[in-house]
Amino acid sequence: MLLAEKIAQDFKEALKAKDQSRVSCLRLLKASLKNEQVKKGHELKDEEIQTVVTSLIRKGQQAAAEFRKGNREDLASKEENEIKILYGYLPEQLSSGEIENILKEIISELSVSSIKELGKVMKVAMKRMGGKAQGKEVNEIARRLLS
Repeated sequence: MLLAEKIAQDFKEALKAKDQSRVSCLRLLKASLKNEQVKKGHELKDEEIQTVVTSLIRKGQQAAAEFRKGNREDLASKEENEIKILYGYLPEQLSSGEIENILKEIISELSVSSIKELGKVMKVAMKRMGGKAQGKEVNEIARRLLS
């Protein structure tokens, strides 16, 4: 089943179950996917859908952090609940150890030795990990390994 079909089916099930938090989250996801589809001018492939989902997760994490700064734990927990729902549409995420091993491999393949070449490492890493890791986490680990 294609990812877009799975999202549509889950949305219908959430509506029938009257699961308001899930409906709200999936409605936002469907709107974001539609916007991206209009922008690109074609039906989105699974990889493109995963990119949109990853973007929404990142925005949700930033929003949760801001809500915590403003002592709005209720809104922060709502964002985190939506993040959990969105992670269901991504491939299983790699652990920090797995990311580190892949980065060590890439660094040795590219013969990179300084932090100045972080861009090269990130480009290959994000392509190789294909939505299985958040860019921010990959970047932090790569910086640590290169410094």
